[in-house]
Amino acid sequence: MKTQKNIPQLRFPDFKGEWEKKKLGDLTFKTDKKNKNKEILPVYSISNKFGFIPQSEQFDGIDSHERGYDTSLYKIIENNTFAYNPARINVGSLGYNENLGRVIVSSLYVCFQTKESINDKFLFHFFNTTKFNNSVLTNGEGGVRIYLFYENFSSIPFSLPALSEQKKIASFISEIDKKISELKQKKNLLVQYKNGVTQKIFSQELRFKDAQGKVFPNWKETIMGEVAEITTGNKDTQNRIEYGKYPFFVRSQTIEKIDSFSFDGEAILTSGDGVGVGKNFHYINGKFDFHQRVYCLNNFKSEVFGKYIFYFFSENFNKRIMRMSAKNSVDSIRRDMIFDMPISLPTQAEQIKIANFFTVIDEKINRTQTQLEKTEDYKKGLLQNMFL
Repeated sequence: MKTQKNIPQLRFPDFKGEWEKKKLGDLTFKTDKKNKNKEILPVYSISNKFGFIPQSEQFDGIDSHERGYDTSLYKIIENNTFAYNPARINVGSLGYNENLGRVIVSSLYVCFQTKESINDKFLFHFFNTTKFNNSVLTNGEGGVRIYLFYENFSSIPFSLPALSEQKKIASFISEIDKKISELKQKKNLLVQYKNGVTQKIFSQELRFKDAQGKVFPNWKETIMGEVAEITTGNKDTQNRIEYGKYPFFVRSQTIEKIDSFSFDGEAILTSGDGVGVGKNFHYINGKFDFHQRVYCLNNFKSEVFGKYIFYFFSENFNKRIMRMSAKNSVDSIRRDMIFDMPISLPTQAEQIKIANFFTVIDEKINRTQTQLEKTEDYKKGLLQNMFL
């Protein structure tokens, strides 16, 4: 029987030979360092998605006792140091202090550094693989609540190539990470821009002009029930079909599928109850079906442009129900909350300009999101095939 060679599925062509089988304990050593002197340093925690993230409170020169903190309960980590969460929901989630300087982290975290035979970034990328995440579950102790002692962590199997190949892999994936970071920043800036300009447009601080360069006439005030019909669906979540022909709007931002349609035309949909109240909004022009607790705005009056109503409604409805409620969240809404909602209505020509303006921004956001998802999927494939 032919023995399978210890080489990855995807590899740079200028490297040959099998990878060496090791355990993480062969390549790392524990460096827990308690903050005995109670140094005032920035506090970081570990996110299961983003590595180290700054906590909202930081020791920025103010005496820790004034804030009720005892910094001796934290651990100090310096550059080129790793830390992982050994317990709770995010067991095995890990952070790498590449260049944060001296910071402090929870005393519960396990801190470690690497030996000279391995590249830190190569190892960090390995910690993002499915194989490592599965190893955490199989090597940890306990039942429902798994605990990953350093001894368990040290026993996790790991294969590594020569240092030169480690560095090339690490550099390549780091470039992908850089692209992901740039796309996230681009999307965030677009969303921030949209949020800022939306407020200015609907407060009429920012106005559009007609073809002659003149400002459009003043807006008029009316209510939603005067510009659209408001109905609810007659389906339940169990009616969804995984590969159905038509969109099926439920009490979520996720659009399900179904083989029936009860409406064909232009409509705006929003959740009537559940966690999506005041947060989920959909615009569609075509065949669809919808949940019995989803409100549908349709049959818009001739003087209104449906897409404008969608942008005005999705921007202002949550603010309205928050003002109407004494709670921080609303469990359900009544039809009259939508029907009696005040709406500022420009001329249809300006409505179209406003709606088209937002549509262009949304298209840019969606394209960026699609690029981001494709790049993240590409990285997942690399991690799956470039590591053992």
